[in-house]
Amino acid sequence: MHLLDVLVRPLVTEKSTLLQEEDKYVFQVSRKANKVQVREAVEDVYGVKVRSVNITMNRGKVKRYGPRWVKTPDMKKAIVTLRQGDRIRIFEGT
Repeated sequence: MHLLDVLVRPLVTEKSTLLQEEDKYVFQVSRKANKVQVREAVEDVYGVKVRSVNITMNRGKVKRYGPRWVKTPDMKKAIVTLRQGDRIRIFEGT
């Protein structure tokens, strides 16, 4: 898998904004990606040093639209902890 295919998008939520104070950033990643690939992709794309990577798999919800049931897609998230002092500017709006 190519490194640019690993990171789908950064996730900016209230909880992920609070995690930035602890040098942690949250990304939606490809469902086939593993921790090593996420580490390499973040270091290559943003030019920072990654200390650790935690991955969670969020299963899609089943919702009802009239008479039919629809399942939303599964999503894989990665919480990336950076080295002390490193920042990713895209999250800070600079």
